[in-house]
Amino acid sequence: MDETTPPEHLNPLERFGRDIRQVRLARKLTQKQLGKATGYSEGYVSKVESGTLLPRPSQKFAKGCDFTFGTGDLFSGLLERIDQGEHPSWFVPYLNLERKASRILAYSTNLVTGIVQTEGYARAVFRVSNPRASAEAIEDKVAARLRRRVVFDLDAAPFLWVILHETCLRTVIGGAEVMAEQLDYLMTVAASPHVEFQVMPFSAGIPAKSTMPFTVLRFPTSRTVLYTETRVGGRMHDSAQTVDAALDDYDLLRAHALSPDRSVSLIKSLLKEYRA
Repeated sequence: MDETTPPEHLNPLERFGRDIRQVRLARKLTQKQLGKATGYSEGYVSKVESGTLLPRPSQKFAKGCDFTFGTGDLFSGLLERIDQGEHPSWFVPYLNLERKASRILAYSTNLVTGIVQTEGYARAVFRVSNPRASAEAIEDKVAARLRRRVVFDLDAAPFLWVILHETCLRTVIGGAEVMAEQLDYLMTVAASPHVEFQVMPFSAGIPAKSTMPFTVLRFPTSRTVLYTETRVGGRMHDSAQTVDAALDDYDLLRAHALSPDRSVSLIKSLLKEYRA
């Protein structure tokens, strides 16, 4: 990041980094000293200040800066607003819960689930869904989507179970190269010990009542929440009857989907087609 770049030309993380640098210098601290005070390396601080740390600085670092600088909740609050600012307001309540969940059960019928989308795939989706947005606005949305993966870096990372309908894998989003990259990433995701991955094949028909995408969040407190999304926005549901019906549907979907091994085999087959 060029120090002469006007603030209005910086993305949110670059502005965050510039603010950290300005306060650090005002407090007469080196990057090494700030790193030691917050529990991070000098290199980490450098990447934060340049706006190049992906997916984003941690809340622990932001809170450490606030404590070291004596700035209250300034930087931790700013980081939280950055996370929320590039998402629709109706999606923010879901994001706040997603970070606290112990299990995430996701079923998607037409697009790859957001939390496991690649940069290129997410960019193609946002370009279609936000046709009048500027290139900068699209990039901010892409970065915000990728930052959702930070939950898997937490000490108590959630267990993710993803069921994708075969439609998600065969609908070409962004071109063959983008799809190949996305499917390759899905195989990486499927290999994680914190993830279970299945594909719902066309041959399964309609195994459950729900034909729409939905996500169930489960928490250590035994609370369970259902999230559904429509064209006009998303909605959280926590009534026992509604949540139980969704869990019953998810059990049926799991039973009718391909096994994890067969799911990966299908992805490998499709990957060869996209690369060809």
